[in-house]
Amino acid sequence: MPKRNLIIFQPSKFGNEIRDQLTGHQWAVYVANDLKQASELFNRYTFYAGLCVLGTCESSLHLAQINRLVQAHSQCNWVMGLPKECTPDINPNSVESKLIADYCYDYITIPVDTERLLFSLGHAHGMNEISQPYLQTIDSYPSSYGIIGSSPAMTNLFSHLHKVAKEDCAVLIEGETGTGKELVANAIHKHSRRFENPFVAINCGAYPKELIQSELFGYEKGAFTGAQQRRVGLIESAQGGTLFLDEVGDLPLEQQVNLLRFLEERMIERIGGTAKIPIDVRIIAATNVDLKDAVLKKEFREDLYYRLRVLQMKTPPLRSRDDDVELLAGYFFNKFSSGQRYKAKGFHTDSLYMMKKYDWPGNVREMMNCVRHAVVMSENRLLTPTDLGLDRRYKDRVLQTLDEARSLADKEAIVTCLRHTNYNMSRAAESLGISRVSLYRLIEKYELSMSA
Repeated sequence: MPKRNLIIFQPSKFGNEIRDQLTGHQWAVYVANDLKQASELFNRYTFYAGLCVLGTCESSLHLAQINRLVQAHSQCNWVMGLPKECTPDINPNSVESKLIADYCYDYITIPVDTERLLFSLGHAHGMNEISQPYLQTIDSYPSSYGIIGSSPAMTNLFSHLHKVAKEDCAVLIEGETGTGKELVANAIHKHSRRFENPFVAINCGAYPKELIQSELFGYEKGAFTGAQQRRVGLIESAQGGTLFLDEVGDLPLEQQVNLLRFLEERMIERIGGTAKIPIDVRIIAATNVDLKDAVLKKEFREDLYYRLRVLQMKTPPLRSRDDDVELLAGYFFNKFSSGQRYKAKGFHTDSLYMMKKYDWPGNVREMMNCVRHAVVMSENRLLTPTDLGLDRRYKDRVLQTLDEARSLADKEAIVTCLRHTNYNMSRAAESLGISRVSLYRLIEKYELSMSA
């Protein structure tokens, strides 16, 4: 078994007694008597555990140095050795007690009980060592196409992505908000034959309907008031590459006509211009709404829908990716804490349990923001459910009455069946195992649309 590195920070008067007691127990012990020596040791070695020794309760100078040391190297699990009269059990309001509560993994009394010290240091080292997956480099997480995930749902997505990337036709990516649709679109582009050319993204819901045409198609100088020079539109700027239309379901109907014309002709005209400009781009569209339903409601053009949906992909919600929850939590913890001096060093086991139980309606984006807030704001060594807001969120999501759950299930089953049978009421009722009268009554109760 290789020796474990240990740093002891102590006044010089303590000599080598503690070091000698530990050296024969699989510890490579390094002693520092001041901050300069300690800093040099941290630059040369990796320490998962450290021991700070305080000689007396009045050692204010050495205590101040310990304070600076444990704050500067909070990634190390520190054990404090101090006189019994200074311990939290005897003097819970002392400066030493506060330092232990804020920055130390454990404490022991001096003179040292070697067996107790070995247990404390071994536990501190072991717990820090097993928490290291959260501190690994981002590239070392299980991923494909630059997207983190190893669950069956993501394995299936990667399989589809591999096939789609090799083609050169339009793709429609469907999925809930926060599931990474733009990441998937970017991955398709990077692994396509167009990877050396631009990837241009536009959020179709982010622009007023008066501006979306000029953003997409560009304009000539003098085309309208304020058009003081020619501007190339986003479609044209993606020449040779990929144009990503995010939230395409939010595109106004009048602009859907212009987009459809471009897809049919593969040419554009800038506003105020007459020249037809040939464009060679691949279109990838994404939406978090049911476009087929929008077509039925006359909110989205059917011809445009089928132009965009040559190939189709669906990003899975986080609630269907159980195996990825802890993986993503560790990734975001690493991302937001790396290189920083935040107090948190990982997740409490209760937090990981609740993260897996919570259904994450905002998906990966919600988890990312949740972890980032907790890392920045927490005063705990391990992030608790309260730090993550999961105690409140989980309670809010779980407190759903049985009637509410049943109603939701009924509505989903009816809508799915109606679509599947093309709104044939007799077939839908038969599939659901109820009478036509009962089906009509439920449609009226839940105020569901019957338009085909």
